Amino acid sequence: MNTSHSLTYQKFESGKWQTISAETIVETPVSLTVNGQGWARFMCTPNQLEALMVGFLYNERIIETMEDIADVRVCEHGDNVDIWTSRQVEQPAKWTRTSGCTGGITSVEADAPEAAIPFLGQPAHPEQICRLVDQLFESQSLYKETGGVHTSAFSNGESILLSAEDIGRHNTFDKLAGLWLAQGKPYIPAAIITTGRISSEMLQKAGRIGAGMLISRTSPSSLSIQMAERNGITLVGYARRHRFNVYTHPERILP
Repeated sequence: MNTSHSLTYQKFESGKWQTISAETIVETPVSLTVNGQGWARFMCTPNQLEALMVGFLYNERIIETMEDIADVRVCEHGDNVDIWTSRQVEQPAKWTRTSGCTGGITSVEADAPEAAIPFLGQPAHPEQICRLVDQLFESQSLYKETGGVHTSAFSNGESILLSAEDIGRHNTFDKLAGLWLAQGKPYIPAAIITTGRISSEMLQKAGRIGAGMLISRTSPSSLSIQMAERNGITLVGYARRHRFNVYTHPERILP
């Protein structure tokens, strides 16, 4: 399915009207069916759909590795993804509507206990964080074409390892998790960088993946700060090429 849609619109500037041809991001509903049973419906950008659904199941603690997946198929029209598991899984009894744009869902409670992520390796230099933000901006291929889309990426602290784009910021984390699982989880990302706001469900997904640092170009919520403090995650907000704010666990960043 196409990720962008051609359109024309009227632009008013400096007392004059212009007709502009452009591209806009596609938003479409895609359903998830697990073992023949409908589970959920996502509003998303229709790319990396297999990764989106597999990563969602991982972040929701339904699966642990790709060995739990027997088959993944995107239907012919691209509006449903069928997943068959190699072991029995249960659909959560309750889904919670999250604060994610386009209406994300989760079955994980915000106060669910998480193991604290240990501080491993050497502290990062501030310049490293600024470089990662710059690399994230450079990786935004779909954003450069259409605008109106979020980008998130895994990093080893020095460079971008994986990236994903979607109209929903929470979807980008699920897509990253799915791509990562498909590789066999060969590493734990030192940092996740995102253009999206950090709310509780975003922090949950970062903790599930095991990242020690979560960097956003915008703000964290009060609950995400509390969770990051409790779970040992360094939370960085309002990150740009030359500045950022550190809200929790600054010991991972050199003064």
